[in-house]
Amino acid sequence: MTSPEAVAHPEFTLHSNVGAPRERVWRAWTDPDELTLWHHPAGVSTPRDSIAVDVREGGTYRYTMVNDENGEEYPTAGTYLLVAEPDRLVFTWGSPDDDPAESPVVAVDFTASGDETELALRVRGIAGEPGDDNVYDGWTQALENLASHVAH
Repeated sequence: MTSPEAVAHPEFTLHSNVGAPRERVWRAWTDPDELTLWHHPAGVSTPRDSIAVDVREGGTYRYTMVNDENGEEYPTAGTYLLVAEPDRLVFTWGSPDDDPAESPVVAVDFTASGDETELALRVRGIAGEPGDDNVYDGWTQALENLASHVAH
């Protein structure tokens, strides 16, 4: 049975071990040239000219994912709430016209583990579960892309 608290505040967390140093993984999250190479699920692209980031507390970002098969666009934007390089990045996540106060919040923790990075990505304010072919699966695929990208 789902508690009322879980329904009122849906969230999920993903964990990933990335085979690259924490500073390298941080750069992949904050550099637009890097984001275009991994920040999307399978079957979707993020064109470089759609990405703009101002990585500072109160700064904003935007990007548009494009379905490779049918060209459907998914504009996304948000505000950085916490930028603690290279440990933690917290930002709102939604459509460009969404009220940031009502948008889901993504928190990414970067923990050094030798030459690797342990990532914990928590999404609050939207439900997700394995096999949803939506938010949970999309973030899972993006983290897989990230791991492949930074391993090169």
